[in-house]
Amino acid sequence: MTVQEPETTAAEATLPEPVPLMGCPYKSNPYPLYERMREAGPVHPVLFPSGVRAWLVTGYDSAHAALNDDRLGKNHDRGNDRWRARASIMPEPQHSRLQVHLLHQDPPTHTDMRRFVTDAFTPRRVEQLRPRFQELADSLVDALPAAGPADLVSGFAARFPCQVLAEVIGLPGELAARFDRDWGKVVQPVGPTDPGRPLYEARLHGLESYIAEVVAHKREHGDDDLLSRLVAARDRGELSRAEVDSMIFQLLVAGQEPVTNQITTALIALFRHPDQLARLRDDPGLLPRAVEELLRYDSAFELTTWRFFDQDSDLHGTEVPAGDSVIVSLCAANRDPRRFSDPDTLDLDRSPNPHLAFGHGIHFCPGAALARAELQIALGTLLTRLPGLHLAIRDEDIEWIPAVLGRGTNHLPVGYDRVL
Repeated sequence: MTVQEPETTAAEATLPEPVPLMGCPYKSNPYPLYERMREAGPVHPVLFPSGVRAWLVTGYDSAHAALNDDRLGKNHDRGNDRWRARASIMPEPQHSRLQVHLLHQDPPTHTDMRRFVTDAFTPRRVEQLRPRFQELADSLVDALPAAGPADLVSGFAARFPCQVLAEVIGLPGELAARFDRDWGKVVQPVGPTDPGRPLYEARLHGLESYIAEVVAHKREHGDDDLLSRLVAARDRGELSRAEVDSMIFQLLVAGQEPVTNQITTALIALFRHPDQLARLRDDPGLLPRAVEELLRYDSAFELTTWRFFDQDSDLHGTEVPAGDSVIVSLCAANRDPRRFSDPDTLDLDRSPNPHLAFGHGIHFCPGAALARAELQIALGTLLTRLPGLHLAIRDEDIEWIPAVLGRGTNHLPVGYDRVL
């Protein structure tokens, strides 16, 4: 008779130091690791594939506090030499021209820059545009094959956010059609010695040329839209060239790829819970609350971008050196059992649902209302117009993107009976 060793609990398991955040098992399901980290403490040293080391905040209360901690700044100038040696991967002059957007600014500069974009994304304006967004979603579904299989990323999830964003910010249709989704990959770390570096730099140059074309078009054909207002502010000297180019860069990348990824993570969650999928399909009135739960359950923004202390500081009992990067795990916070009952259960009736999928504090996502509307429209349209919608590959064959900060998949093969 063999005597079995008792199973090791999450709290007892020893974590490596630093904790590597990489590899297929981690990207396909990071939640068991996040559970171990939460149980062991709120702050942990971690290692990313690029070699960057950081301090990861995991629990809900500690994450909420870090997102509102005015000691933690976002400006890259705060980073120390250890961080800069690995993390400042975007070469000059592109780094200086494209990395001074809202996510990398602190007050008062952040406050001044943010006021230029908030009016475009107000809940009231989003609701006014909702019928147009529905038209866009229906047109994309109309173009899908009459019966499955189909790839819902290339056929819908990667195109819908681009078309919506163009409507919201005033990107002309001909320019929107030429936006290359691969340009969004410039936010994924590719070190100077990586074999993929030439392709990375080619994407970077292509995106920068595209932004210059957008600016030139808006200067010649200005209108009452966000892009035109940004270019006009630059011409008046209220914003620098780098600030405008960076803000357009942020709009084009952060305004599309996370929504694409969130559509895929939401669909995968529903495929894994067919009873919930059927319930949502049969009762569209559940969509607003369901979207909040899907955002909590598996957020496309897995981790925040860098934050830095300007002096050695205590972070929830851990001494963090000045200029080291501090990153908040939004996904780990959103599965914290101390804040959410049965956090690993997809509960479409969960209320209240104070998830952190859009961050918190002064850097709360300005496009949150738009993203919520896009997700409601996307899921509602796909579930009602594609009867029998199901995953057309094995769950274990889903290829999760290797992005450091985000979750999603570049391909989502599905089957369905017909297009209604």
